[in-house]
Amino acid sequence: MQVVVCSNCAAQNRVDEARLATSEAKCGRCGQRLSAAASEHDAQPLIITDQTFEREVVQARGRPVLVDCWAPWCGPCRTIGPIMDQLAAESAGRYRIAKLNVDENPQTSARFQIASIPTMLIFKDGQLIDRLIGAQPKQSIAERLQVASKFAA
Repeated sequence: MQVVVCSNCAAQNRVDEARLATSEAKCGRCGQRLSAAASEHDAQPLIITDQTFEREVVQARGRPVLVDCWAPWCGPCRTIGPIMDQLAAESAGRYRIAKLNVDENPQTSARFQIASIPTMLIFKDGQLIDRLIGAQPKQSIAERLQVASKFAA
């Protein structure tokens, strides 16, 4: 069994892989045909920019989006990079991990007053609901994402 998030209503569906492969799987909430590509897409952090931030983060509905604000020269950022990869791989559609290079995207960095990195911003239904500053252990980040999943924005 695999958990797939519906692209239409963001409901989480437990689906048999055989039904998914033959395109027979449908969302239990809205009836939309489910695709394995949606869950595979979430298995890696999404690279976002000033241009894609609105679409990928602010307009995202139904599940939290963690935005890792980082820079390539930042040692602590490189330390939590593999944690972001692990969290994305383990997401099972419950949340989305995104990465924003602050050096290349000054508008979004300024908009959310990113003064030190790494900073992780957690959004739910387009609203900023949590902020983690500095390198954090994986368990702490996962706990904040779990709380965010239950948050009603």
